[in-house]
Amino acid sequence: MTTIAEPAVEAPALGLHTDLSNEAYHADKTSLSSSGARKLLPPSCPAKFRWEQDNPQAPTKTFDHGNAAHARVLGRGAELVLVDHDPWTTKAAKAEVAEARARGAIPLKRADLDMVDAMVATIRQHPLASALLDPAYGAPEQSGFWIDEASGIRRRVRFDWLPSIQGGRLIIPDYKTTTDASNEAMQKDIAKYGYNQQADWYEDGARALDLGGVDAELLLIAQEKKPPYAVNVIGIEFGSRVIAEAKNRRAIEIFAECTESGHWPGYADNEPNYLALPGYAENRDKEIYL
Repeated sequence: MTTIAEPAVEAPALGLHTDLSNEAYHADKTSLSSSGARKLLPPSCPAKFRWEQDNPQAPTKTFDHGNAAHARVLGRGAELVLVDHDPWTTKAAKAEVAEARARGAIPLKRADLDMVDAMVATIRQHPLASALLDPAYGAPEQSGFWIDEASGIRRRVRFDWLPSIQGGRLIIPDYKTTTDASNEAMQKDIAKYGYNQQADWYEDGARALDLGGVDAELLLIAQEKKPPYAVNVIGIEFGSRVIAEAKNRRAIEIFAECTESGHWPGYADNEPNYLALPGYAENRDKEIYL
């Protein structure tokens, strides 16, 4: 049986926090985030959610690139440190990388730092993306905590960017880095990564925190990591949001149930899962053998 680890620090107060660190935000294990909600549902399971909460993963190259771009585009985040060695396998390079990570910075090679700077320049030249992320009319990395009325659990959200002007509809931009920002690729990513669930979660958070009334809307700002660093601003279609709301509600219920019981199940507990062939394989084999 897996149980919830006791929080190392006091949970942040309910409401909006404008200066809460990323570390303090993620340290709150008593609340459920959008990414956590997605991890509770298939094809994942509560056991994997609990493990990842209690065992943070080490940074990867892709993770570093995304965080570095976020820091430069949004104007807040980890320090970026140039480790100007090629390769990074030398003793001196390893020492600089370790020192940077020890203080929470992101070590980058010269080419990676140049890539991030070029991505930022492209964002600033994009009419819609630059308007959505205009530092004169908003602020980055805003965290919110609230109580879910239906279940009583704590929920949390960390907005990439929150506009400061609240007149009219609240548009919440969320910055994503990707290898392919085309409509076709992003449609698949919405399904793969549950970005429709993220949109519903963030908009629900904005309403619960009284930030933008009932008309809050999340827009994805997707940017490719290779020249010309193309940008695509994407909204989530209504039908996808309806599905997302139902999935998020089920994830909240699972979190509440597991929190109360202290049990975070894997894929099957008391009886087997009976599986059919994938649709394509069943159709193929029917034609050949039946």
